Amino acid sequence: MNTSQATVLFVDDEERILRSLRMLFRGRCQVLATTSGREALEFVRRQPVHVVVSDQRMPEMVGVELLRGVREASPATMRLLLTGYSDLPAIVASVNDGEIFRFVEKPWQPQYLIETVEQAAEIALAEFAARSQASAAPPMPAGAMILVVDEDPETARLVRELSPESHEVRRAESVESALSILSEHDVAVVVAELKYRQDDMAGVLKTLKRHNPATLAIAVSALRDSRSLIDLINQGQIFRFLPKPLSRELLRRSLSSGLDRHARTRAAPVLLRRHAVEEPKFEAVSLSARFMEYWRRIRDNGRARQSS
Repeated sequence: MNTSQATVLFVDDEERILRSLRMLFRGRCQVLATTSGREALEFVRRQPVHVVVSDQRMPEMVGVELLRGVREASPATMRLLLTGYSDLPAIVASVNDGEIFRFVEKPWQPQYLIETVEQAAEIALAEFAARSQASAAPPMPAGAMILVVDEDPETARLVRELSPESHEVRRAESVESALSILSEHDVAVVVAELKYRQDDMAGVLKTLKRHNPATLAIAVSALRDSRSLIDLINQGQIFRFLPKPLSRELLRRSLSSGLDRHARTRAAPVLLRRHAVEEPKFEAVSLSARFMEYWRRIRDNGRARQSS
């Protein structure tokens, strides 16, 4: 798709960075730039803006606050956070509040940034064109369920308590049983502890998103690893990250939002494109080989549901 008609807004409090970005994207898209988060929100409210790329540390309004405002004003706008600071609270907020597409670290690699922004612009152009069809949330498809993958039974108990009665909640006793359920059922939301016995749940969530993007992942963990969380955003498109011990209200809101998003993507498959993930730098060969048949079934069943 030609992205020359896409409007991309860059927000950074340093003029020299904005000048560099204007030069980098000249001729590739319609470029807007500002040092003000408030002005950026005015741009988004006044006209279609397909992609917003914002720095995090700005004096007037931090990036995650801006991107939260962009999400509320224009849900179809793709959102990227551009920052040289890997502070965990900002990364968590970029997922939970900004629902960002990518976390891009400074200093950026020009070709990577171009490809990432152009991919986001393509997705947004398609979604803006179809936004009228996706404006109303349909009822949740029959049979969709919530899957909990956590050794702690308290997590599953809490999810059951906070989920609508019309939705089945299943708890997997192992990664293999989780993949078996995913391969046989339309799972709307997976609530997964990142540290699960000896299995790499982060790798499972990344692979799951590549094979079945319609399933939303809520990662829960007491871990505080910024690098791992950035990879989960870019390579796994996790829907939410909730620190342990779990907050009832945050979990309730996350489940409700996840079920709503799943229903919307089932009704308008074009929305699945915003869940596209980066290819991991190091493929988990052993994980893929061990569960190859499950991944094949998950992929095939996901495609069948999208076309039905």
